[in-house]
Amino acid sequence: MEQENFCLAAEHHKQSLLAQALKLTADEDDAKDLVQDTLIKAVGSCSSFAEGTNIRGWLYVIMKNTFYNNCSKQKRRTAIWESDDCLYDQKMTNSPVKNLSETKMVLEDIQKAMSTLRADYRAAFQRYFEGYSYDEIALELNIPLGTVKTYIYQSRQSLKKYLRIYR
Repeated sequence: MEQENFCLAAEHHKQSLLAQALKLTADEDDAKDLVQDTLIKAVGSCSSFAEGTNIRGWLYVIMKNTFYNNCSKQKRRTAIWESDDCLYDQKMTNSPVKNLSETKMVLEDIQKAMSTLRADYRAAFQRYFEGYSYDEIALELNIPLGTVKTYIYQSRQSLKKYLRIYR
């Protein structure tokens, strides 16, 4: 479906998406943000949308996955910030303040490891690492779900080998 036609069709469902987002988030501002994120992802993946498919259902699935991914990310962030050990334990050998050069070297090694991956593997793995679901990655890259899982698995194995010194 052409992007312009898709945008018009998606805009038609914006109010029903907002109502559903309010049920999920229980906050008007968060609901508006969720709808906006949903529409951005949907427009980005509109080339994989088949005409004749239920666009409203398709948008709801994207919104639900986006909501759950955001919840998972928020839980991880909260767990990190609530950890007093990281912030206050002066005896930690891996203190973020003390090891800036070590962190820089690790990041450089990770970038080198990522550059060794095939481009299609890297694209799938980066989206997975950013918190996208397998289904969202498959839609965005226009590849089968099983292929996405294979790419991510192969990427993990390759990165484990390359970065085994950090275990």
